[in-house]
Amino acid sequence: MQTVLIVGAGKGGSAILKMLTHSGMFNLQAVVDKDQRAPGLALAKEMGINIGFDWKEFLSDKVDIIIEATGSEEVFQEIREYKSKRTVLIPGSVAHITATLVEEKEALIAKMKYQSHKRDLIFNLLHDGLMVVDHAGTVIIYNKSAERIVGIKKEQLLGQHILENVPSSRLLEVIHTKKVEKNKEMLLQNGRKIITTRSPLIDEGGKVIGAFAIFKDITEVMHLAEEVTNLKGIQTMLEAIIQSSDEAISVVDEHGRGLMINPAYTRLTGLEEKQVIGKPATTDISEGDSMHMKVLETRRPVRGVNMKVGPTKKEVIVNVAPIIVDGKLKGSVGVIHDVSEIQTLTTELDRARQIIRTLEAKYSFEDIIGTSDEMSLAIDQAKLGAKTPATVLLRGESGTGKELFAHAIHNASNRKYNKFIRVNCAALTESLLESELFGYEEGAFTGAKRGGKKGLFEEANNGSIFLDEIGELSANTQAKLLRVLQENEIIRVGGTKAINVNVRVIAATNVNLEKGIANGTFREDLYYRLNRMPIHIPPLRKRKEDIEALSEHLLRKINQDYGRNVEGLTPRVINHLAAYDWPGNVRELENVLGRAVIFMQFNEVFIDLSHIPALAESKERGHRESTETVSDEMTLMEMLEGYEAKIISKTLKKNKGNKTKTAKELGVSIRNLYYKMEKFSIE
Repeated sequence: MQTVLIVGAGKGGSAILKMLTHSGMFNLQAVVDKDQRAPGLALAKEMGINIGFDWKEFLSDKVDIIIEATGSEEVFQEIREYKSKRTVLIPGSVAHITATLVEEKEALIAKMKYQSHKRDLIFNLLHDGLMVVDHAGTVIIYNKSAERIVGIKKEQLLGQHILENVPSSRLLEVIHTKKVEKNKEMLLQNGRKIITTRSPLIDEGGKVIGAFAIFKDITEVMHLAEEVTNLKGIQTMLEAIIQSSDEAISVVDEHGRGLMINPAYTRLTGLEEKQVIGKPATTDISEGDSMHMKVLETRRPVRGVNMKVGPTKKEVIVNVAPIIVDGKLKGSVGVIHDVSEIQTLTTELDRARQIIRTLEAKYSFEDIIGTSDEMSLAIDQAKLGAKTPATVLLRGESGTGKELFAHAIHNASNRKYNKFIRVNCAALTESLLESELFGYEEGAFTGAKRGGKKGLFEEANNGSIFLDEIGELSANTQAKLLRVLQENEIIRVGGTKAINVNVRVIAATNVNLEKGIANGTFREDLYYRLNRMPIHIPPLRKRKEDIEALSEHLLRKINQDYGRNVEGLTPRVINHLAAYDWPGNVRELENVLGRAVIFMQFNEVFIDLSHIPALAESKERGHRESTETVSDEMTLMEMLEGYEAKIISKTLKKNKGNKTKTAKELGVSIRNLYYKMEKFSIE
């Protein structure tokens, strides 16, 4: 390795220093420059190379080469005079030219490597096999597809004579004959059958410099040809099954054009093949939207959709599913059910369910969604209350889920196999509520049933009764309820005989009973009987961490109710919902999500901010409707209703939300007051 001294550490000297260091072929003794601020000195110091300011200090017989990079003729001549005879002196300009040539060479080599890499990349992306040999028959190009088809590794074949590994190759014959062989079949040693095209490589002077072969594996194609024959048989069998099915079936292509219908379809709709095949999917629909088109748009199945089809407007239920082959949509298939008889049975079943629903509890603690500390405490208290026969008082704002807790307490108690009766104390007049709760004897009042009637407390014997809006009970009914709680007995309206009952009472209220005691509207002794085990259910604004889980639970219910398949909410929506205080609690949250789903497109599966209505909209609308009673654009009826809403709101506010007191002051029944509050959106 030769020892080099660089004199001059300016731009030229720095460039030469970098070149020599990069080559690794020289031993750099030192870099010298009389200017202590020269950039080359700092660079050499970083590299651990000696630096100096006088080149004479470094002259010795050990220096093989001195590169003068100052550009000064005087310095060059002085070094030439002082240097040893064996030391070679090179002007900086010569060194710079050499460095430039080396850099160009390296750039050309890099460019060639890049072009070679690009060529190999293109060859390897080819699905067909590619093999190239030179004029002597040595393999020079062999791509990955060829490696896969032939079954011989690239390392084993490249640089070897073609006949050593592929003895059946005809590339040498192609070189000798200079003729192209197109689409020739060939059986490889590994048993694969290929179809290949061979061609000579001829340069500009007409000289053959090699040959190449492009080939395709047709083994799978041959197998597929055999399978096609089998598939035709299967297709015939499937068509026979569809044609003989009693279920009405229709099939459309990816553009929504009719492909196939069966005789059952014709019998149900009254439409012949010529009226459906090749026609749009909407052809058979009398009322409703095409489920075929909806499935083709969303690529998702739909089930249980009611519509009317055919010229007779037959009522049917439709199930449609997409036909997807290898990830590509090919069409959809629909099965149509006649529901005229099913509808009658369903109507009767719904009536039965409505009757049964008042006698059973539908929910359990698993249906109560919430992991916040406040909700967990309420659930733990309710589970404890379920194990005792004590009266439970559920307290909380409207829409917090008091009835859900009542169902869960009953279902977790030892009374779960007996009846669960629900009563809204505010929805019935005083006289009607009393006769419903305690029953009546024959002749107790005009219109009373012969033989009398059992009350709800008797119906709930050995079970549970849920008294919602307990704060709205009249004084007389409160006294009778106190007797039930104290003596476990009731007396029917118009009767004198006490009837023993064993009923677990679960009460609920959203009003302040303590204020009711203070103003004389609620009995203190009844309060203490009901308040044995109070459970406070937190409002939604105090357990916002439950909003995400609640929304997902409500969304599943909304999907079932509306026949949708919305998968969830975006993080932006969850944050948006969590920022709202929810005066209507869970009931308002369900309303907002339901409205969002209704206005979503069928191909949208996540609720985003654009789907969520303005959260304060309903409250503001109710306020506007209750205050803005006169307008040039309003009819007389609208102005009267606006004034009526304003009076109800004002009276409710005056009575601090006490609906019973408000109804009496306005001279209307409590039931009528509830109706008007709902009509005018008064909270």
